[in-house]
Amino acid sequence: MSWYYTPVPTVVPAENFNPSADAAALRKAMKGFGTDEQAIIDILCSRSNAQRQAILKAFKNELGRDLIKDLKSELGGKFEDVILGLMLPPVEYLCKQLFKAMDGIGTDEKALIEILCSQNNEQMHEIARVYEEMYNRPLAEHVCSETSGNFRRLLTLIITGTREAPGTVDPQKAVEQAQQLYNAGEGRFGTDETTFYKILAHSSFDQLEYVFEEYKKKTGRTIEQALKAELSGDFYEALSAIVECVQMAPHFFAKKLFLAMDGMGTDDKTLIRIIISRAEIDLQNIKDEYEQMYNKTLLSAVKSETSGDYKKALCAIIGNA
Repeated sequence: MSWYYTPVPTVVPAENFNPSADAAALRKAMKGFGTDEQAIIDILCSRSNAQRQAILKAFKNELGRDLIKDLKSELGGKFEDVILGLMLPPVEYLCKQLFKAMDGIGTDEKALIEILCSQNNEQMHEIARVYEEMYNRPLAEHVCSETSGNFRRLLTLIITGTREAPGTVDPQKAVEQAQQLYNAGEGRFGTDETTFYKILAHSSFDQLEYVFEEYKKKTGRTIEQALKAELSGDFYEALSAIVECVQMAPHFFAKKLFLAMDGMGTDDKTLIRIIISRAEIDLQNIKDEYEQMYNKTLLSAVKSETSGDYKKALCAIIGNA
C-alpha cells in the first residue's frame, strides 16, 4: 500500500567530521570586521543535527563562547531564522514553532495542523513532553486555549496520544470503521463529526490506509471527497492533513511548499519550517514529489522566491541532486 515509501533525507551526517575544526572555522567566519556568511552556510547546512550539537559543545568548551549568541549578533532576517532553526534539536525546533503559532494575538492554525497531524504517537509523546519542559505549560492545554469546537477536540486527541502504534492493523475492523464513517457523513442527513475525529485520531496510519481503501470500495468515493462534502474550516483542513499524511506524507509537504510560494508574496515561515524539519527525514522524497506534481523542481521554485544568504542557505539544505 502507498504508505511504504522509503524516507530519503537531503542532509546526512558529514564524513570525517571534526567538531573542533568546524567550531574554529565558524569563529573565524564571525571574528573581526564583517561576516563570512558563505562559510557559515557551507558548514551548518551540510552537517546533521547531531553534528551541529557537537559543534555547539566544541565552540563552548574550546573557545569559551556561545555559538548561538554569536550567530544572533552576526546574522539577521530570514537567514538568521534558518541558521538558528538548524541549531535547535529537531523536537525543540517543532515545539518552538508550535509555541510561535499560538503566542500573542491570533493563532496560526495552518502551522498547528501541519506539525500535529503529521506525527505518529511516539513522536507526538516526545513533542508534548519537550513542550512542557520548554514552556512550563502542557501542550494540550495551550492548544485548547487557542482553538475551539471539533478542531480543538481533534488536536487534543492527537496530542494526548491515543493513536495506535505504527503497524497496528485489523482489516476486519477497517471494514467496520469505513461503514461508521459512511454512516456519520454521507449516509445521513447532517454530519456526526465525533466519529470522524475518533477514528482519524485513534487509528494507526497503517490502519487508516485500510479504512480509506474500504471506504472507496464501499462507496465508490474517496475519503477526501467525503470529507470535502461533509466538513469545512480548520476541522476539515486537519482531517484532510491526516488523510494526506497517511497516504503519502511527501505529497502533503510538497503541496504545502507549493502553496507557501504560490501567488503574491511568500509564506517564509512555512517554507523555512518544512525545509528544516524534513531535511533529515524525507526532503528528497518531497523534492521528487514536488517535481512530479508541479513540473518544476523545488530548488528552482525556492530560488525564484528567495534571495541573498537566505536563498543560499535554503538551497544548500535542499541540495542540487
